Amino acid sequence: MDMRPVSAIARQEFLINVRNRWTMIFAVVFGVLVVSVSYAGIMAEGFSGMQSFTRTSASLLNLVLYIVPLVSLTMGTLAFTGDKGSAELLFSQPVSRGVVVVGKLLGVFGSIAVSTLIGFSVAGLLIVSDQGTDGLLRYATFVFLSLLLSLSFLSLALLIATVGRRKSRVFGIALFLWFFFVLLYDLIVLAGTLVLKGETANTVLFLSLMGNPVDMVRVASLIVLDNVAIFGAAGAALVRFLGGSGPSIVLLIVGLTAWILLPLIAARRMLRRQDI
Repeated sequence: MDMRPVSAIARQEFLINVRNRWTMIFAVVFGVLVVSVSYAGIMAEGFSGMQSFTRTSASLLNLVLYIVPLVSLTMGTLAFTGDKGSAELLFSQPVSRGVVVVGKLLGVFGSIAVSTLIGFSVAGLLIVSDQGTDGLLRYATFVFLSLLLSLSFLSLALLIATVGRRKSRVFGIALFLWFFFVLLYDLIVLAGTLVLKGETANTVLFLSLMGNPVDMVRVASLIVLDNVAIFGAAGAALVRFLGGSGPSIVLLIVGLTAWILLPLIAARRMLRRQDI
């Protein structure tokens, strides 16, 4: 694939989305929330004031798992189901549809990544000034996992925009996917394992982890943060199955990469057959 048209389309899409008011709102809200959490800490456990990188990451985890998928699906839907005339003009250029799709995806991701990194960076600077650099590598890994989560849901947004085509339908599917992966998926898995026993239940839990990017980021983040005691039954089954934290994190990152690539490949193939 020629990267020059990809980079040109990505740059154009990035500039369009950076100027979008929703991107600015997300950057401001996310930045305020991240800084607030890094300052307030885990109040329920009696901590106060600016927290270390590790405690801040643990406090931010649920915020990231709820907000990042929702923002990625929403902004992806807006970008990939935009004005029909501009889409026709873009796809009429002398480049393949795959180049257009990858360029748009990277451009939208770039705008979300910048908004996300602003919040994490401001909080990081405040923590360094107050607590030093202890835990900085774990914090950086947590930020990296958050970006992978964003990219995986952007790829899903591209796929459902390709399938649904109409903006209202795509928004409905996007909201359902957010509800399913963030809230409903774990309940379904746990309900299913109630009727299973022993190794069969552990195998189902292990396999179910690969079916949800939110769960993969949750478990990988808690392993990185050394919170082994609280990463849940699926995480415990994963570490037991692979025999350690290192192989578990590698497998989870591979799984997240698959969640990015597979919807993208499916969307590209569908677009080749569509009359735009």
